[in-house]
Amino acid sequence: MDVWLNGTWLDRHEAKVSVFDAGFQHAVGLFETMVARNGRVFRVRDHLERLRRSAVELRLTESLHIEPLAEAVQSVIERNALREARVRLTVTGGDLNLLQSSGERSTHEPTILIVAQPPTRYPEDLFTKGVRVMVADGRVNPLDRLAGHKSLSYWSRLAALQQAGAVGASEAVWFSVTNHLASGCVSNIFLVRDGVVLTPYAHGEEAKSSLPAPVLPGITRSVMLELIESGLQGQQGEGLDLRAERTMLSIEDVFAAEEIFLTNSSWGVLPVIAIERTQIGQGTPGPVAAALRAAWRERVERETSALG
Repeated sequence: MDVWLNGTWLDRHEAKVSVFDAGFQHAVGLFETMVARNGRVFRVRDHLERLRRSAVELRLTESLHIEPLAEAVQSVIERNALREARVRLTVTGGDLNLLQSSGERSTHEPTILIVAQPPTRYPEDLFTKGVRVMVADGRVNPLDRLAGHKSLSYWSRLAALQQAGAVGASEAVWFSVTNHLASGCVSNIFLVRDGVVLTPYAHGEEAKSSLPAPVLPGITRSVMLELIESGLQGQQGEGLDLRAERTMLSIEDVFAAEEIFLTNSSWGVLPVIAIERTQIGQGTPGPVAAALRAAWRERVERETSALG
């Protein structure tokens, strides 16, 4: 496998960054995980625009440019001869050991790494039978500047995932310090009730009177909202009259849901049949999750085929 590091092609075993790199020293950085089908990344510019916005907002760097990065992502897929892939793009603050004698920090560029690997294969049972999730012990803070961004500071999320796995759960669901539903460790969350598909506000969507939303605006999440708002098409969507609503949700809303599903770029739509010991709906994947999963797969196939 060859990787792209700061514009240079390197074998994965030869790729190195400085021991003073901000990502290694202090987890100062951002990343994007993207899915490729038919040799193309689905919604690559949406991913890169989200990355650029976070980099500027968090004052990581203002030097990210969408089109050159999109070209670099595509070149990594082609160089490694992958038709289907999981692509990770990581941006860090660069080398922290660049100090002049005056004490002023010298001008330098961020570290940028792009890696493409074969996609993660999930057992089909996860989608046909659904999964159980647990509630994370921690809470997200709307006033945390990193909340709502895909930062390298992921230890708490990974720890919650490990804890979930230890009790046979597939994800951990996070609430905020105000006890409002936020997201999964690596996913966005949706509830279905009375024909309405509900999801928490994401960063940048907050109601004017509310605190900042500590939720990442997921790319797959945005596709779900598009599909619902445009009307589901095809056999799976027949008979479903749905509308989407971004709102603040409580634990009572979660337990009252007819369906719950999780979304991210790797698995698309993952139905949830229980939270802790509480069954959701009928305890089986529901029609809305099934319809949206089918529509998402069709959308990915269609858009990536058109790019090829």
